[in-house]
Amino acid sequence: MSVFADLHVHTTNSDGEMELSAVAGAAREAGVSVVAITDHDRLHPELPTPVTAFEGVTVVHGIELRVDPDPGDYESETAGERVDLLGYGVAPTPDLADELDRIQTGREERGRRIIENVEDHLGVDIGLEAREGLGRPHVARAVVDHPDTDYEAVGEVFDDLIGNDGPCYVAREVTSFERGVELLSDACGLVGLAHPHRYDDPEAALELTRHLDAVERYYPYDREVDPRTIERAVAEHDLVPTGGSDAHDDVLGRAGLSEPEYRHFRSSVNL
Repeated sequence: MSVFADLHVHTTNSDGEMELSAVAGAAREAGVSVVAITDHDRLHPELPTPVTAFEGVTVVHGIELRVDPDPGDYESETAGERVDLLGYGVAPTPDLADELDRIQTGREERGRRIIENVEDHLGVDIGLEAREGLGRPHVARAVVDHPDTDYEAVGEVFDDLIGNDGPCYVAREVTSFERGVELLSDACGLVGLAHPHRYDDPEAALELTRHLDAVERYYPYDREVDPRTIERAVAEHDLVPTGGSDAHDDVLGRAGLSEPEYRHFRSSVNL
């Protein structure tokens, strides 16, 4: 399928490698006409409106928000892991801005602790300072770039050091699922579940879509997944299918919507 709209892209505003100014060029290189900027737990300060025409490319202002469901939100007794929500067509509200400020303060402290843990574990100074928007990929890249470490890929650093079970991992507080849905629903035109097959129990995560407008139907998983579980949720809860590459680099269009699917998405967001 030709990707017309890549609706899951990160920039240097969170943990992506690409400046906003480079997005249009990357989109043209990939043959993509629409890009949604969905930085982690942050709104992009250079996107003042829900949708912007930027050097011939349509840019949708979005956000990816990590939330923590109450166990009662699941039917599965084994589920309850944190999930990511995608909000599209952001018109910021004071309540959302306050919550994001709170989250960023926590992320900065968490980043500081992870950096300290990694430096103690490896016995090197990775030359990284904690700041707003800093995420684990920044730490992983700094470790890979350091001349005195043996790591050659970001994934290796996650596997050995900073993944959820790693010796340098630090958990962080996140917004509750109920509160996250409320805040994003007030500020965005559409709220959906991101990458359902990345969770340990995809079907349990998909149960949460009964509270949402959309679900990420297209995503570049690194393995074969059964799309029928998502299609059933779309049919059962009348969801809008979305899709995107989850790009943290400058390669867009690995997944996304066709032009007819984007027209349905855009009418649902009322952009």
